[in-house]
Amino acid sequence: MAEFPLSTLRHSASHVLAQAVLRLHPDAKLAIGPSIEQGFYYDFDVEKPFTAEELEALEKEMKRIVRERYRIETFTLPRAEALALMENQPYKQEMIRDLPPEESIRFYKQGEFTDLCAGPHVDHTGRVKAFKLLSATGAYWRGDSSRKMLCRIYGTAFDSKEELERHLTALEEAKKRDHNRLGRELEFFTTVDYIGQGLPILMPKGARVVQLLQRFVEDEEQRRGYLLTKTPLLAKRELYKISGHWDHYRDGMFVIGPGDDEEAEVFALRPMTCPFQFMVYLSRTRSYRDLPMRLNETSTLFRNEASGEMHGLIRVRQFTISEGHIACTPDQLEGEFKDCLDLAAFMLKAVGLDDDVSYRFSKWDENNREKYIGSSEQWNDVQDRMRDILNHMEIAYEEVDGEAAFYGPKLDIQIRNVHGKEDTLITIQIDFQLAERFGMEYIDRDGAKRHPYVLHRTSLGCYERTLALLIEKYAGALPLWIAPTQATILPITERQHDYARGLYDRLRAAGYRAELDERNEKIGFKIREAQVQKVPYMLIVGDKEVEAGQVSVRDRRQGDLGAMTPDDFEARLADEVARRVL
Repeated sequence: MAEFPLSTLRHSASHVLAQAVLRLHPDAKLAIGPSIEQGFYYDFDVEKPFTAEELEALEKEMKRIVRERYRIETFTLPRAEALALMENQPYKQEMIRDLPPEESIRFYKQGEFTDLCAGPHVDHTGRVKAFKLLSATGAYWRGDSSRKMLCRIYGTAFDSKEELERHLTALEEAKKRDHNRLGRELEFFTTVDYIGQGLPILMPKGARVVQLLQRFVEDEEQRRGYLLTKTPLLAKRELYKISGHWDHYRDGMFVIGPGDDEEAEVFALRPMTCPFQFMVYLSRTRSYRDLPMRLNETSTLFRNEASGEMHGLIRVRQFTISEGHIACTPDQLEGEFKDCLDLAAFMLKAVGLDDDVSYRFSKWDENNREKYIGSSEQWNDVQDRMRDILNHMEIAYEEVDGEAAFYGPKLDIQIRNVHGKEDTLITIQIDFQLAERFGMEYIDRDGAKRHPYVLHRTSLGCYERTLALLIEKYAGALPLWIAPTQATILPITERQHDYARGLYDRLRAAGYRAELDERNEKIGFKIREAQVQKVPYMLIVGDKEVEAGQVSVRDRRQGDLGAMTPDDFEARLADEVARRVL
C-alpha cells in the first residue's frame, strides 16, 4: 500500500515541476499547480510557450530535484509577510489578497523553492519517482478569457514505474481513438481558423451519421407521443428576460446589438429551445385533458463557450441537440420522468454507449442563491421529489451541489471521452419556475387554473458530441446501421464494371449506403483502402463472380466470408440493420 495518497504525490510532482521551471526560466511567474484526476498541471506566465524539447529538459531537471531528496517543509506567515515573500510573484500575491485578512498564509518549501500552497505534500522530493510530462497548452488565468493566457504544463505521476507505463500505454491507445484526430483523418469533420473556434464543419460522412441519428430519434419520439416543432434560432432580448436567461445565462449567449441599451432592439442566438416551445403551449387555453403535452425538436443551439474549454466535436459553440419539453400535472410528473429516462436508456443501448455512463443528481447551491430563481422551500421540495423518483427507479447516482439549471434540478447522464474527461451527454430537468414566469396554465378538473410542471430533456443529447464519442468507442468503425458507407463494391478489372454498376444501383435503390470503386488500381490496394476507411463490407467482383451471378463478400472484422448471391447479401444487410447490431 502506498505511503501517501496518489493525489498528494501528484500535487508534490507539480511543485517539483515548478521548481524545475524556475531553475531553467528564473523570470517565470507561478500561478496554480493542483493535482487532477489523471495527474497534475501547473500554470506559468512565461515569455514563450514551452516546446516539446523544453519539456524534455524540464523532466531532466525534475529528476535531478528528485535525486536531491529535499525535505518538504511547511510554515505559515501573516498576510503582510506573505505578500513580501511573494513580491516577485504577482499571481501568488493576488491569491493572498483574496484570502481573509486575518488568515495565516501557508507555504511549502523544498530546497531553494517556496510556494504558496494549502497542501498536503509528501515528506521529501525523492518520493516523486515515476512521472512524465505530457503536454503544454494555453489556459487563461482563473479560467477568465479577459485575463492573461498562461502556459499550462500537464503531467502525471504514479507510485511505481509499472503503473506509469500502463498509464502511458493507455494514453497512446486513447490518442489512436481520439475523435479530434481520427474524425479528421476519416473525413467526418473539419475546422477552419477563419470560420472560428468551436464551429466545426461536418463533412459528408459526419453529416450522414448525424442525419441517421436524427431520423432515428425523431421517429422514436413520434412513436412515443411527441409533437414536432420548428422554432426560430434567435429572439429578442425580451424573451430571455422573461425566461431568466438574460440575467442568469447572458455570459453564455451570443448577443446581437448593444445589449446594455434598453432603447435598442437587441437579439440573441438561442442557447436552448424551451422559451420558444412554451409559445406552442401558450397558443391557446389548455385543460388537464391536454396533458401531458410532449414537444420535441431537433434544435440548433449557440453557446459562447470559453476557448480553453472547446475540443473537437465534444464542446463547441454551435451544436444540434435532441431537445424536448413536457408539460404535465403533478400526478404525471414521476411517470413522465421515468419515460424520459427510458427513452434515454433506449437510445444509449441502440448506439452502444449504455455501459459507459454514470448518473449525477445535480442540485442547487444554497450558498449561491443569486445563481438561481425560486425560494429555498421550492428548491428543497422539488429536489426531494426528484430524489424520491430516482430512488423509486433504483438508479445508482451521486448528488452534486451547484450543477443544477437556474430554474430546477436535473439528472445528468455523464460519459467520459477516451482521455477520461467527463461531460454530460443527456439531461432530464424538473422545472418548477418557468411555467409561472411565462403564464403557462391549465384548467384542472375542479375548474381551477394551475401551472404545470415542465420537464426539459434530451433523448440522445448533442449530436456532435455523440458522434465524437461513437468515433472514439468504435475507433471509427461505426456499426453498420449508422455507418456512413455500409458497403463498397470493388471490381477487379474493367471487365466487371457493368456488373458492379448493377450491384451498386441495386443496393442504392434498396436504401443502402453503397459506394463503387472503379479506379484502375490493384484489388489489394482497394481492399486495404476500404479497411482504412472502416467500411463494414467489401464486395469483390471478378470474372468468376460475374459468371456465377454472385459477389465475394469481405467483412472488415471477420475477413473473407465467401461468395454470396446479391439476394443473400441484401438479406444479411437487412437483418443486421434491423437488429441494430453493434
